[in-house]
Amino acid sequence: MVPSQASGPRPRVFSGMQPSGEAHLGNYLGALRQWVRLQEDHECFFCIVDQHALTGDFSPEDLPKRVFDLAVSFLAAGLDPERSVIFVQSDVPAHTELAWLFNAVAPVGELERMTQYKDKSAKMESIPAGLLNYPILQAADILLYRAAAVPVGEDQLQHLELAREIARRWNARFGDVFPEPKPILGDAGRIVGLDGGAKMSKSMDNTVRILAEPDEVWSRVRTAVTDPQRVRRDDPGRPEVCNVYSLHRHFTDPARLPDIAGQCRAGTRGCVDCKRILAESIAEHFAPMRERAAALHADPARVHDILHSGAARARAEAETTMARVRDAMGLLWRNAVPTP
Repeated sequence: MVPSQASGPRPRVFSGMQPSGEAHLGNYLGALRQWVRLQEDHECFFCIVDQHALTGDFSPEDLPKRVFDLAVSFLAAGLDPERSVIFVQSDVPAHTELAWLFNAVAPVGELERMTQYKDKSAKMESIPAGLLNYPILQAADILLYRAAAVPVGEDQLQHLELAREIARRWNARFGDVFPEPKPILGDAGRIVGLDGGAKMSKSMDNTVRILAEPDEVWSRVRTAVTDPQRVRRDDPGRPEVCNVYSLHRHFTDPARLPDIAGQCRAGTRGCVDCKRILAESIAEHFAPMRERAAALHADPARVHDILHSGAARARAEAETTMARVRDAMGLLWRNAVPTP
């Protein structure tokens, strides 16, 4: 159970997503679907973390469109600006200010032990400092809003634990300002891509856009890897290890699942037919979101207004935190009484 915030009746949560453009199935199953539910009984801050994107391969010309497209995905999926604060990270300068101040307590050894840092840096000849410091900015994102909890996937638990460690170290040295946020784990588990091996990801080209039209959904799903043991149509299959069946459980009418699994095991339905049912289920599931997205694309000023309003609300909350932080760290020198 998530602890409640002392400042309000609902527990506060924060989460962010890098702007890789329109959201895909992995984003939806791993985060967006849960975020929409959290709005019911949490005070939510949802952020497009464009400054995190700077540590990877990006194009300055393309980044603004990727931010806009992800914002459309947020809203089309059901994030409600009346119930959640939806904003872009770079519109709130306090994120980077707090990240710099956290350098006073963040342990280098812990940063170097981060799995994501080790995996990515191993492939680089020259490692940017931002890759090492990425989790510090992530901690600042969360702690800036004094979030009680963070919805995360299992692959981000290590980063969240570092944020908790930074909160502990800062509080011990400067005073009790930051709660130690707890994780809210989703129920989707690890979302495997259509290739059947790697985690679902746009960069791996093993996923489907959530706003794709039915023809595109089918063209992507038909390439999905199924049970490698099943060679012919009439071979008995193993739905428990089939990646296509795992996606059926998220998108297909539950009443149809016993028949799909049964015919798979009996070898009476081929993989192509099984994939076609999945493609139809995915296209139907996202049809209302495609309609909402079309309306947002037709009125981009509405999207801009939502992000600007969200940033103003986020800046106000962030400044409340930063006033306490600056005071605790001795940075409000103008308030000092001159010595005679």
